[in-house]
Amino acid sequence: MKKIFLLAILIFGFSCSSPKFINDYSSLKTFNQSLGTSKIDLNNWHNLDPEIDSIPGTSVERAHDELLDGLKGKKVIVAVIDTGLDTGHKSLSNNIWINKDEKINGKDDDNNGYIDDINGWNYLGSAYDETRDMTRILRDNKVNNRKYDLVEEEIKKEIKRSNEQLNILNYYIQILEDSKQLLSDHLNDKKFTVEDVNNIETEDEKLIRAKNIYIDFDIYGYTREYLNEGVEQYNDFINYHFNIDYNGRKTNDDIYDLYDTNYGDPNISNIKDSESHSTHVSGIISGNRQNESGNKGINNLVEIMALRAIPNGDEYDKDVARAIRYAVDNGAKIINGSFGKYFSSNPEWVIDAIRYASENNVLVIAAAGNESKDLDSLSNDNYPNDQFFNKNEFSDTFIKVGASSINLDGNFTAYFSNYGKINVDVFAPGVDIYSSMPGNKYKSQSGTSMASPVVAGIASLIMSYFPKLSAKKVKEIILESGIDIDLEIENLGDNKHFREYSKSGKLVNAYNALILASRSKRK
Repeated sequence: MKKIFLLAILIFGFSCSSPKFINDYSSLKTFNQSLGTSKIDLNNWHNLDPEIDSIPGTSVERAHDELLDGLKGKKVIVAVIDTGLDTGHKSLSNNIWINKDEKINGKDDDNNGYIDDINGWNYLGSAYDETRDMTRILRDNKVNNRKYDLVEEEIKKEIKRSNEQLNILNYYIQILEDSKQLLSDHLNDKKFTVEDVNNIETEDEKLIRAKNIYIDFDIYGYTREYLNEGVEQYNDFINYHFNIDYNGRKTNDDIYDLYDTNYGDPNISNIKDSESHSTHVSGIISGNRQNESGNKGINNLVEIMALRAIPNGDEYDKDVARAIRYAVDNGAKIINGSFGKYFSSNPEWVIDAIRYASENNVLVIAAAGNESKDLDSLSNDNYPNDQFFNKNEFSDTFIKVGASSINLDGNFTAYFSNYGKINVDVFAPGVDIYSSMPGNKYKSQSGTSMASPVVAGIASLIMSYFPKLSAKKVKEIILESGIDIDLEIENLGDNKHFREYSKSGKLVNAYNALILASRSKRK
């Protein structure tokens, strides 16, 4: 009786106020003009509302305030297949999944094939740095003759490109440091500001050049930290990702044998602070909404099941397939996968796992990738996916997500986002998304990796308050309830209308999704 009563309250609460879909683009017209003077906390911009805030967010805050306030929802387990997770982060610690049927005693108490898996499973062991998939199958002589030359040539190209980028980055670092030294000497201050630099009046050509460089670098966000991150990334490409002599696997299993399952351990924590991806993703989904000093997650009625399977390099198909099956078998209703690659040694393993999730009413949400590619092009195979060669989908519970920005103009889609009318389902905010980082820190990051958990969070809201809806139906609701943003896009291929870059042609919206879920439940 209690469950029926709560559901009745929910439906009544929605219908009583007669909420209407957010679909009026005109309220956003003033966005670009008002943003500069806005007093809104833009750290939370992706959760804000197009009508109330004039910001192209997902209306999460409005949904909580107008639709969900005072209502009780149901906990939803969301599996995050990613890097290691900082389970002790103050914004996440209350929302970590606990396997209540398991004890830390060196035994498989729940007979699920995993020992002491209290919060999930670590498929990587103590490893983190890894090769790309193409590198290791070339290394292990697993490439057929037809592809061998292609793979070998691609690796050579990537190493050459990485060295070129390193040279550019090191040059930028040098001229930035030289400019800072000149400016510091002139101002007699090591902690000068951009304003201080702007106020310098001089006819000294070297000082003028230093001033211009410093200001330009500040405009484009080329801080020393940013440039150092680039150097680290390209060094990783050379030393690990495309290094045919490197092998980062430390679990003593056969990576080409799906049924060699006795590997990994229950330690799902990040092994270093730079292993931050899962912590950031999980914060977007379920970060403490009462934590005023940090980020606001989308749904606190979430239990994060941590599955450490994504290294600094390409994920193993075996690990991803086993992680998906683990999530399904242990109660997850949503799986977030903010990862992907363009070469897969054993795609059939992951495909079968995605099918398994669909057959068991589990929603799988994946990032589209960050290479500005049209995924509908047959030359741009992107894994994981739910179809072959743009043919019929083999899963009706799989969502691929592109990334949008806060800029309501031709740059509305993130410049890096992959797209595709067939292969990308929907767009969600993925630029400058503020969320948790290891060590009780917070930071803004960008990528379709951030857009995917936005959709996962919204999906969890629907399942929390409408638990009887199927995963298939939740997918349909998310795609149908989005907002059609009337914009011509300039920063992606072909300069097409926004609606042409994904299957739905829409930006996800939590408020609309909950209204549609309510209507669907009454049918």
